[in-house]
Amino acid sequence: MLTTEKEDKQRERENTLSERVPSLQLSGLSIQDLQALCRDLHQKIDVVDEERYDISAKVTKNVKEDLNIKITELRGKMKRPALKRVKISADAMLGALLGSKVKESVDFKANLKTVKKEDEKKEEVTDWRKNVEAMSGMEGRKKLFDAGQ
Repeated sequence: MLTTEKEDKQRERENTLSERVPSLQLSGLSIQDLQALCRDLHQKIDVVDEERYDISAKVTKNVKEDLNIKITELRGKMKRPALKRVKISADAMLGALLGSKVKESVDFKANLKTVKKEDEKKEEVTDWRKNVEAMSGMEGRKKLFDAGQ
């Protein structure tokens, strides 16, 4: 079976080559005609090689992409696109999230608690020299003694 398949492929190849490439008639041609024929054949070979290279490059690129996709699927990690920062107001954000259901505007500052600061009792600052003079002597000590009781 293998030999018959090889023979069939060989016959198909010969048939396609005979259809696509006409046989060369080299007899009776001058040197200039042969050189022109060789140039034409070289140009055709170059074109065919370029096409073959392009096709092989496309095939290898597709194979690599397919393999990379399969590898990422096996790992379970998908490529995340780079996200851009977008400045959006709170109303627009709620509108985007909830759709057109909510028509009210939201003022976040209105919902905040207000805290009243209590004024701390501050001691009156007096001139310390007066206090020292008042406390000096026996009268000052008597005042301290009376204040302590």
